[in-house]
Amino acid sequence: MAISRAQLLKELLPGLNALFGLEYAKYGEEHKEIYETETSERSFEEETKLSGFSAAPVKNEGSAIAYDNAQEAFTARYNHETIALGFSITEEAIEDNLYDSLSARYTKGLARAMAYTKQVKAASVLNNGFTGGVYAGGDGVALFSTAHPLVSGGTNSNRPSTNADLNETSLENAVIQIAAWTDERGLLIAGKPRKLIVPPALQFTATRLLETSLRVGTADNDINAIVNNGSIPEGYTVNNYLTDTNAWFLTTDVPNGLKHFVRTPLSNSMDGDFDTGNVRYKSRERYSFGWSDPLGMFGSPGA
Repeated sequence: MAISRAQLLKELLPGLNALFGLEYAKYGEEHKEIYETETSERSFEEETKLSGFSAAPVKNEGSAIAYDNAQEAFTARYNHETIALGFSITEEAIEDNLYDSLSARYTKGLARAMAYTKQVKAASVLNNGFTGGVYAGGDGVALFSTAHPLVSGGTNSNRPSTNADLNETSLENAVIQIAAWTDERGLLIAGKPRKLIVPPALQFTATRLLETSLRVGTADNDINAIVNNGSIPEGYTVNNYLTDTNAWFLTTDVPNGLKHFVRTPLSNSMDGDFDTGNVRYKSRERYSFGWSDPLGMFGSPGA
């Protein structure tokens, strides 16, 4: 439906002092704190995790050497989505000198809507990361699971065995748990946390945990071991699109974790409709958010 004079009657009348509602500030591109961005030239992308070899056994004197087989573990698939939105202005509104004000004002509104959608879609991977039926990964389970299956028959866990709120103990336990992760054959991978991701409700807790030299909430004069050891080297960042006020997350140094593929960058265009005389505007982009290796993240939904 085109924007007509009837919808913007006040703009045609004298005495209007101000128009407002489209000039609010907006949060930045918060997905860049979590995702690795790559470009794509295909309708979808797939990434396959490989299994290496198990630990080398002892070769007894005179016995044959043992041989092992490498194989594929699982494949993660990224299906790109097209995101588009537009508006049009009637020929009559243009004739009555509303074109300049409307096109400038609403193209800004269009950009705001597109940016908002991208951040919501990026955060939805974390918001739904504890529900396997919504976002199952290449290994068949949710992003955050206590049982990511391994080729060796074991499992990795990138969430607490008992859901825990963000505090000193839960954060220390997460660091310890990440250090125990293994590859597909059970070999330690020396994983380490990088950055804490929290919703706005936990930003003050995160500051106390990561930006004080002494332990939080105790009468003891102990050092803050998390800070002293550099356990979370990149500090924390707030993601305003997280929907659970108790959930918290850690990015890790495990490669090929959360990824954002850009198939078609954001573009804007306009044209005139011959039959109606209306002018149409649209914004369009195509991308996908997801993960390849679930060990790129650790998460807790809170207690």
